[in-house]
Amino acid sequence: MGRTAGSDVEALFATASAARAHAYAPYSGFRVGAAVMSASGRLFAGANVENASYPAGLCAEAVAIGAMVAAGDTRITAVAVVGEGAALTMPCGVCRQRLSEFAGPDTSVHVGDRGGVRQSFRFGDLLPFAFGPSNLAR
Repeated sequence: MGRTAGSDVEALFATASAARAHAYAPYSGFRVGAAVMSASGRLFAGANVENASYPAGLCAEAVAIGAMVAAGDTRITAVAVVGEGAALTMPCGVCRQRLSEFAGPDTSVHVGDRGGVRQSFRFGDLLPFAFGPSNLAR
């Protein structure tokens, strides 16, 4: 698995937790925060943003990726996703595909809740055989 220093993991979780506090989830009540660390070492936060037209909502990971790209970075070195409840709040399938555009197979993905990290994964284990730019080569 990609290595994320302990202080980096703590910073990722603090950033994701702070973002979760600002989630807009009036329909589901399920707040999610995410943070991505770019290759430059900067952290970018995102919170889920629901919409009355349910498919128009945004996942926390998508918001964090958008903030990273808007700031000029394009490589993710680590990810944290913070949710609530007994089950792990894992990146959904669409967010795994979004992450694959900017993360490598060894990128660390840390998943947790208010208590901190509950489990860490290699991104390649969450989305093996990902579709990516190489699939578009002619």
